[in-house]
Amino acid sequence: MKKHDLPIEHLARLRRIRGLARLMDTALRVPGTRISLGADSMLGLIPGIGDFAAAAVSLVIVNEARRLGVPNDRLVKMLVNVGFDTVAGSVPVLGDVFDVYFKSNRRNLQLVLDHFGLDHTDLDRRR
Repeated sequence: MKKHDLPIEHLARLRRIRGLARLMDTALRVPGTRISLGADSMLGLIPGIGDFAAAAVSLVIVNEARRLGVPNDRLVKMLVNVGFDTVAGSVPVLGDVFDVYFKSNRRNLQLVLDHFGLDHTDLDRRR
């Protein structure tokens, strides 16, 4: 499917995925640095359930990708990203630092965009 053949509903879903990935991974920038963090990093600070709550939100992105027809091999890569983020992020203190740098939702967004042959600027264009 070429970019211009993409139904408007797909573009709307892709934009929602991008917004959710941004919220989870890069919503806030630390002033004076190039470091950005999101709800994933914040939720990871909650002992016991924070990383699993972040994983549940991340699985929404994977499910949207599935509904858009992303092939199983990419969905597996996406699930590995979420699993790795959840397991590594659950390690006390080191996991919190890890969450700031490993952006699984942004990686998963890129996998979806690559599948459709799109980049972020394609989602910015109005239709």
